[in-house]
Amino acid sequence: MLKLTAKAAAALGLALAAQAAPAQAALGPDAAACRSGDGPAILVNVDGFKARTGNIRVNVYGSDPAKFLERGQYIRQINLPVTRRGAMPICVSVPRAGRYAVAVRHDVDGNGRNSWNDGGGFSRNPNISLTNLRPNYGNVAFNVGGGVQNVNVVLNYRFGLSVRPVNG
Repeated sequence: MLKLTAKAAAALGLALAAQAAPAQAALGPDAAACRSGDGPAILVNVDGFKARTGNIRVNVYGSDPAKFLERGQYIRQINLPVTRRGAMPICVSVPRAGRYAVAVRHDVDGNGRNSWNDGGGFSRNPNISLTNLRPNYGNVAFNVGGGVQNVNVVLNYRFGLSVRPVNG
């Protein structure tokens, strides 16, 4: 019998839902880059919401691991209100083909401040915990070519002393 980790099951669910449901239009100020397919761009599919409230922030970091998650060192940031249902496909245009990493934050109450109720996730969905909320750049980085690169991000939230997806 095949056993899946919670993160693997959540990522598989996101992939299957994307195949079964009609594609939702890309969101955000860079949406045209994903619609045209010309890129280079990243289509960040954010899913696993604990609540359909507040705002989503997507930060894209470039190829320098020393700048990853450092304040103001992202190359592009997109802020959007959370949609009423479904995954949020957020398009982020990038300056050129290369290596990038994505960090997503769900500000559940929309107040712009970090709180224990907020969620977050990263490209390639690394395991995170209360003692390790900042993954290594190498565990989240991916390559973008000249077109549109799809990246699935499953949000994680604090549940007692653990950090995990809602369905995990």
